[in-house]
Amino acid sequence: MGVEKVEAGNRIGDISSAVQENAENNGFSVVREMVGHGLGRNLHESPEVPNYGRRGQGPMLKNGLVICIEPMINLGKRQIFQEKDGWTIRTQDGKPSAHFELAVAVKNGKADVLSTFKFIDEFLERKA
Repeated sequence: MGVEKVEAGNRIGDISSAVQENAENNGFSVVREMVGHGLGRNLHESPEVPNYGRRGQGPMLKNGLVICIEPMINLGKRQIFQEKDGWTIRTQDGKPSAHFELAVAVKNGKADVLSTFKFIDEFLERKA
């Protein structure tokens, strides 16, 4: 979905639009208040990477850019609220939601996926 749009010369909106279209075409909603972000000297940097938007909009992707694509996809409606603990996010309609973070660098014009589930997969295989 969005990671396929990580390519030098594309724009953040190309990623955002791909995430939104994939979710909504499959009957899910996309949270608007939570977005992905750039990664650098600080954990959360510019540019913001929304999970909704229009192709061709937003900052251009260039070699060396590192971003996190972080869709929060809901089974029900897109509205959320934050619990009093200041951390927990819930859907307003109480339906299930999934949040996923994928770190990606633009390297040699293409996506270089930095996140891995290799260790989790290995652990689960040992438990099976």
